[in-house]
Amino acid sequence: MKPNPTVVFLGDGMADEPLPELGGRTPLQAASTPGMDRIAAGGQSGTLLTLPEGYPTSSDVANMSVLGCDLATEFCGRGPLEAMARGIPLGPGDVCFRVNLVSIAPDGTLADFSGGHISQNNAEETVALLNQHLATEKIRFFPGVSYRCLLRLSGREFGTDVKCEKPDDHPGGVVAKLLPKSNDPGSGTLPLLLKLIRAAPEILKGREANGIWPWSGGRAGNLRPLRERYGIRGAVISAVDVINGLGRGLGMDVLHVPGATGYIDTDYEGKADAAVDAARNGHDFVFVHVEAVDEVSHAGDLALKIKAIEDFDRRLVRRVMDALGGAARYAVLPDHPVPVRAGKHTRAPVPVSVCGEGFAPDTVQTFDEISAPRGALGAMKGAGFMDLLFK
Repeated sequence: MKPNPTVVFLGDGMADEPLPELGGRTPLQAASTPGMDRIAAGGQSGTLLTLPEGYPTSSDVANMSVLGCDLATEFCGRGPLEAMARGIPLGPGDVCFRVNLVSIAPDGTLADFSGGHISQNNAEETVALLNQHLATEKIRFFPGVSYRCLLRLSGREFGTDVKCEKPDDHPGGVVAKLLPKSNDPGSGTLPLLLKLIRAAPEILKGREANGIWPWSGGRAGNLRPLRERYGIRGAVISAVDVINGLGRGLGMDVLHVPGATGYIDTDYEGKADAAVDAARNGHDFVFVHVEAVDEVSHAGDLALKIKAIEDFDRRLVRRVMDALGGAARYAVLPDHPVPVRAGKHTRAPVPVSVCGEGFAPDTVQTFDEISAPRGALGAMKGAGFMDLLFK
C-alpha cells in the first residue's frame, strides 16, 4: 500500500532568538500557532543544521540542506538555480550571478537591499534600462521577482573566483567597502563586476532602486533528482526563483500560484489549495515555501514577523491540515533563523516537528526553538531530515 503523502511547510527565516520585549520569548513562542503546535504535539520534534560552516549563510544552501542535497558535490550558487527557474539557458562557459536591485543613500551606504521592495513592472523597466546601456553579446541582465534579478556572463575569461558579500547582511553598510573581491589577479570577472556596479548609479539616477549588487555566482550544477535519491514524486510551491529553480533541478513539479508574491501580501490560501491538490493527485512529497517571514525579519519588524508567522499558521498550515486530515503526514520548519535584532541569517540549527504515520508523539507540545531540541528526533544534519521522512 502506498504511504500517505508528506506535506512540508517551510517558513523562510521563521526561527529567531528570545527577546526582552517579548518577556524572554521568541516570536514563534509569542505568536498564536495552533496549527504548528498541533504538528509538534501530535508527533516528534528536533533540530536541523541547515547552514554548516564553510558555506554561505544563504537560502539556497539552507533549502538544499532541507531537501537532502549533498552540498559538497551539488552546491552551485544561487545564480544558476534562479536561472533554472526562469528558463534562462546556461552554457558550459557561462557564469550566472544573482543581482539585487538596491537603494543606495546619498552618503554611499546601503539603504535597502530590496530597492524599496520594487514593484515587478519597475523592476523589469530597470533591467531593460541596464541592458540598454550595459548589455553586450557577453553580458546580459534578466528580470526575476521584484528586486531579484540575474546577470549572465558568457566567455572563457569569466569564472567563479569572486567573493561577493550578501546584501541583506549589510543594511547601512558603506557600499564602497563591500565590493566584490578576488584572490586571482588574472580574474576577468572581478573587473567587469566592478565596472557594472560603478556604472549602474548613473544609469539609474532618480530611481528608488539606483544600484546593483551581484552575488552568489556560479555555473550550472549537477543536482540529483529526488526520484533517484528517494523514489518519490515531489512538488514545490514557492514565489521565489531560487526555490523553484532548486525544485526543478531536483526533478520536482513546480506549481505556480498566481497570487504568490514573496512578501506578506502573498496568497496563502492559494498556496494551501495548490498543496492540497498536489497531495491528492499523486505527489508523494509537497514542499510549500513561504518567503514573507524572512522579508520582515530582515527589516527588523517584530510586529510584522509575528503577524506573518500567524498568517502562515492560520491561512496555510491549518487550511491544508483541515482539508487533508489524517490522509497526509506533516512537517514544519524554517530554513534558517533571521533574528529581528540582527536582521540577517545565522547558522543556529532550526526547530523541526513531524507528525503522522510512523511518528509516535514525544513530550514536546509546542513548535518553537526552545521546545524542539527536547524532542525525540534529536539534532539532525546533512540529509537527516529527508532521510527521516523517506528512508
